[in-house]
Amino acid sequence: MRTVRDTDGARYLLVKRSSDATLVRDPETGAEQYLPNDELTEAEGVSALTVAASGVPESVRRVVTAAHTEDALGLLVELVDRGPLPVRDLLSAYDLCESDLHGLLAEFRAAGLIRERDAAGERGYEATETTREAVAALRG
Repeated sequence: MRTVRDTDGARYLLVKRSSDATLVRDPETGAEQYLPNDELTEAEGVSALTVAASGVPESVRRVVTAAHTEDALGLLVELVDRGPLPVRDLLSAYDLCESDLHGLLAEFRAAGLIRERDAAGERGYEATETTREAVAALRG
């Protein structure tokens, strides 16, 4: 599959091309339509899979790519629902060893999904607005 742009710069996924028109899919809606060939140009250097993913809200894409397991996703959900939480509580409440927990927390911080925060007088973490939006979208 290839990526094309229309004269306004909108990106589409090329589905099928005929002599005078091209069937394209809008990555944001999934809707397909025919557009005249002379209104489309190849979008070189743009991955069709990246364009397909662009139809998913950015916050959800960030959570999905950072949370590789259900435990990781669950930790983010808990921080949205219950946070901010002290690290001590995270260690005692969930079946994660210390190194696994700290590894996840480091990945989430690097992805901008959580931030360090004082929680009950201890070092803790809370979900960012990006994470809150993503979890709301996933639940919806």
